Amino acid sequence: MSKLTELRQKLKEAQEKSENKFSNSTDKSNYAFWNIKDGDFSTVRFLPDGDDQSEFFWVDKMEIRLPFAGVRGKSTKPVTVKVPCLQTYGEVCPVMEEIKPLWKTDEETARLYYRKKSSIFHGFVRKDAIVRKDGTLGEENIPENPIRKFVIGSQLFKLIHAGLLDPEMEDIPTDYMQGSDFNIYKTKKGEWADYATSRWSKKPSALTEAEAEAIEKFTLPKLSSYLPKKPSAEEMAVIMELFADSMSGNAYDLEKYGAFYRPYGIEEDANATPSTGAGTHTVKTTVAVETAKDDEVPFEADNKIAQPTAVKEATTETKAKPNVQDLLAAIKAKKAAGN
Repeated sequence: MSKLTELRQKLKEAQEKSENKFSNSTDKSNYAFWNIKDGDFSTVRFLPDGDDQSEFFWVDKMEIRLPFAGVRGKSTKPVTVKVPCLQTYGEVCPVMEEIKPLWKTDEETARLYYRKKSSIFHGFVRKDAIVRKDGTLGEENIPENPIRKFVIGSQLFKLIHAGLLDPEMEDIPTDYMQGSDFNIYKTKKGEWADYATSRWSKKPSALTEAEAEAIEKFTLPKLSSYLPKKPSAEEMAVIMELFADSMSGNAYDLEKYGAFYRPYGIEEDANATPSTGAGTHTVKTTVAVETAKDDEVPFEADNKIAQPTAVKEATTETKAKPNVQDLLAAIKAKKAAGN
């Protein structure tokens, strides 16, 4: 069984399992593809997870956005607090359990509180089409480590996923020598960014010598290291209280919750100190609260894509994944031969 066929099988198993049971970031490693120039595209090359036991070359992150009617004693302007969803860690989320009955009685509210899913990848930016404020192209303040993080939403993830099931793709796209690039195209649909024309490159390519050396120098981190810390029992109790207050239409209480979770831009109350094991979590967000999109299916089944009636078996024989040293040796041998 080829590596790609094995990945397809694992995707199917993950989907069956699910049926049965970060954008505004100050992180410089995070590639802000949403700033790609309209009508242009950036090319990225995804890399394997640094964890050899990982099944996929991405990890899923789930968060819940809790709307509040202002900040108690300070403002009546609506704010949103983002909190982790336990589904990120493969556990049952009590907030999701609470809203389950609402899908039959109050779908609008259920969609409002339904967890939002993003998938985190890492890799190289091979063509950069980010537009700066002055109109010039190219990122500013590029980090020294070229291995970048990509936080992918549902629209792009579905295109990535669908390409993996395309029988014309014969090698796993993260292969160092025969992998495929992914082109992120940005257009406009009304006033919103649209990435529907994004697609995998049809032509495979090897990593460059510079890219191979970067992997050797910086090493590939475990994708799980990009996820937020799992909430403690104490923090989960706070999340449930936040959820109850939000559902009741109350204002956000900075004194009560400021040491745990708070909206972006709201300074922590000087008198609020976290109990043992609790930390302050500040996530930049906007006032507008997204509801679950129409193509999202409740109860852990979003990003569900119909499997093709027949998936062509990859014709390549299974072989050991090449390592960086193999790739560098091949590049140097090619140079020595004058090619």
